[in-house]
Amino acid sequence: MSETFMDQLIYMFFLVLKIVVIVVPLILAVAYYTYFERKVIGYMQIRRGPNRIGPLGLAQPFADVFKLLLKEIILPENANKFLFLLAPVITLAPAFAAWAVIPFDDWMVLADIDAGLLYILAMSSLGVYGLIIAGWASNSKYAFLGALRSTAQMVSYEISMGFALIGVLILAGTLNLREIVLAQQGGVMDWFWLPLLPLFVIYVISGVAETNRAPFDVAEGESEIVAGFHVEYAGSGFAVFFLAEYANMILISALTALMFTGGWLSPFEGVPLLGDTFLGSGSILWFLGKTVFFMFLFLWFRATFPRYRYDQIMRLGWKVLLPITIVWVIVAAVMSVFGLVVRGS
Repeated sequence: MSETFMDQLIYMFFLVLKIVVIVVPLILAVAYYTYFERKVIGYMQIRRGPNRIGPLGLAQPFADVFKLLLKEIILPENANKFLFLLAPVITLAPAFAAWAVIPFDDWMVLADIDAGLLYILAMSSLGVYGLIIAGWASNSKYAFLGALRSTAQMVSYEISMGFALIGVLILAGTLNLREIVLAQQGGVMDWFWLPLLPLFVIYVISGVAETNRAPFDVAEGESEIVAGFHVEYAGSGFAVFFLAEYANMILISALTALMFTGGWLSPFEGVPLLGDTFLGSGSILWFLGKTVFFMFLFLWFRATFPRYRYDQIMRLGWKVLLPITIVWVIVAAVMSVFGLVVRGS
């Protein structure tokens, strides 16, 4: 009995250790993603960005965090206190929980479950509840209007993202994320971005809309409805919403890398001369490099495109992207049935 208890204790200890190993770098990545964003957009606008706190402004994210955490949490009059404080947690928790099934390498994954893709879809859908609760519990018409806009937009684009992932599921023949990556073995031309190119483009666009980022950030259109659903939040509550937004952006970037660009697989796999060197072997570095590239796209879009009108966003989601995804899912099914795409060749 005692041996069984000790075994369970050791198992729990290593499980918690693995979670810490994933979550701590993720929080640091979120912090420095904000710094990276301000630097990138600064240079795109021919200015320097953060450069005061620490060498090259590298301590700026920590200064921002401490500033927000040390601020007073102000509860609006007649607000529902419990829900008001719960909403940021509900928004953040799924963004971190989804990382449990993300494979960083062929063996580096916390939970290698068969229904990994289904779990990701479930977790990414839960964040919407946090927005609705935040808007309603604030007892502010501006926050509620922002929450309604955000929720409608996220639900609209979630459908397109779901169909894009169904295309991947059809070609890979599995819901397991590690096996989806292994189904793309063979080199760049065997990755799913090529046969599923329209779904790949739609997934990236929907990912930007899903996270309420520019040019789809009407929920936070300062000139129209102040600051969206978190208008009444200050201090640590606002910091958690901020953290959740950037954590979701990193998650969607990582998923794009896994589903369409071969995850940890090397682009030089199968290439003469290079394929037999260390450049041709799969590594977590390839996965991180691809993820960082898609993270950069979020920033590039923000610095480049003007904001869409709300009706334009809805029209794009329902009348353009959704019909294309439905058609291409059928095309993917035809490719799979007739063997036009070879898995893990």
